[in-house]
Amino acid sequence: MIVAHELVKEFRIPERGPGLAGSVSTLFTRRHRIVRAVDEVSFEIPAGSRTAYIGANGAGKSTTIKMLTGIMTPTSGYCRVRGIEPYRDRQRNARSIGVVFGQRSQLWWDLSVPDSFRILRRIYDIPAPVYDRNLALYRELLDIDALGTTPVRQLSLGQRMRAEIAASLLHDPAVVFWDEPTIGLDMVLKEAVRELVLRAHHDLGTTVVLTSHDIADIAAICDSALVVDRGRVVHQGTIQDLLRTADRRSVLFDHREPLAAEAVCALVEAQLPGVRAVPADGGRVQVDYPAEEFTSRQVLAFLLDRFDLVDCYAPEPDLEDVLRQIYGRSTATAPAEVSGA
Repeated sequence: MIVAHELVKEFRIPERGPGLAGSVSTLFTRRHRIVRAVDEVSFEIPAGSRTAYIGANGAGKSTTIKMLTGIMTPTSGYCRVRGIEPYRDRQRNARSIGVVFGQRSQLWWDLSVPDSFRILRRIYDIPAPVYDRNLALYRELLDIDALGTTPVRQLSLGQRMRAEIAASLLHDPAVVFWDEPTIGLDMVLKEAVRELVLRAHHDLGTTVVLTSHDIADIAAICDSALVVDRGRVVHQGTIQDLLRTADRRSVLFDHREPLAAEAVCALVEAQLPGVRAVPADGGRVQVDYPAEEFTSRQVLAFLLDRFDLVDCYAPEPDLEDVLRQIYGRSTATAPAEVSGA
């Protein structure tokens, strides 16, 4: 469905020295630096998948999405969406995709939302049954009629995002690219948007590519993850595969020992190097351990050998913590730059 092969995107950024002298010098000698935002990225996203495209700010996510939608042309390498190179055949590609780009609008600024929808219906040649079905769904989930005839430019960010999301799905696209789609939405509308895209996936087999810093969006919508770090893919697989990359794991337990939780924590930390134990709710103890040093089996065996356990379980790592580790590793290095005249 979606293929990227050694995809590279570089930007040529003008440079000038400080002050008036620096400005004058650029009239005679122009210098620039080249920033590589996407660095030989390769991946495949199968049809019908729901993929979170994840990375820290500046990792190249939005740039990659813009190449997949045909807005930008790669510096080298190539990408294909349903067999089409988007930047070579923008119109044909656009007819089979839906796009939401955060605060960039696809609607007509001076027209109302109903007027914009009617124009989109003509552009995409949407059959009347499909158009009517989708409008009914938007009324049910997004309360789209409440936007009335107000021009798009006068809508709040949350109101406009409701319309943008509806517009991206109006023509039953085979693929949707959503870049921060729930920005400005309250909790209830976020839930509605998640239900909307899941219905499209279930009923039509829509392929979903989502970039978001909202962990709840990722967890609710996506079943797989593609993680980029400084323009390169560092992980691709299921969300469960991503959780297994956590540096630290946890075990929570309750016990019948007369020892207070604080004493139990001190004993665990003293006998398991690198482990942190803290009291948890309900008298339990939480043990956080480095995944590269210990397995869950080893930690559980230690606890069973020393305490009379009443309850014990090993929760899945928190997705936010896993992503925080990835983002933290990426902040030390900036995208590759080359200076030149």
